Amino acid sequence: MDRVVVGITGASGIPYGIRLLEVLKQFDVEIHLACSSSASLVNKHEGDGRSWKEVLALADVVHKNSNLAASISSGSFKAKAMAIVPCSGTTLGKLAAGISDNLVTRAGLVMLKENRPLILVPRETPLNMIYIENMLKLSRAGALIAPASPAFYNKPKTLDDNINFIVGRVLDLLGYDSAIFSRWEGSD
Repeated sequence: MDRVVVGITGASGIPYGIRLLEVLKQFDVEIHLACSSSASLVNKHEGDGRSWKEVLALADVVHKNSNLAASISSGSFKAKAMAIVPCSGTTLGKLAAGISDNLVTRAGLVMLKENRPLILVPRETPLNMIYIENMLKLSRAGALIAPASPAFYNKPKTLDDNINFIVGRVLDLLGYDSAIFSRWEGSD
């Protein structure tokens, strides 16, 4: 069974992280979750009405972000990949600087040092030069940057259609094929 680490930070875009947890349950995967302290606060403003406890229940294992000794903090923990969805500008900056002062950043840096996929989904807009340089630095270090920029060729009719597009693309990067969004089929 694969193990996937999901990080949810306190950036706008909590519905992306929650949907990722829901869809990952459809695969033969053990989901390890670590969340920043502000993620639950953002859930109160952006969530779908579920309590934070209900969100955490979507994972198989929930790690405290303060626990730098958790299993996912070590390269010897065999995780297939990690996705930080959404990835706040603060988390982006800490990762780019190599700062592992919490479990989300520690686990992310472990993925990079082990040459395992680390997918970052920043949702900030507009992007200032600091964010752009941090994304470039992380991309050069091996991270995959997947901004929460939904497509419109699929003719989305609901907000869920846009959420599913972003989550579907993250699943692609994690190596899981999902039919939760319409793929580009080309044009005549």
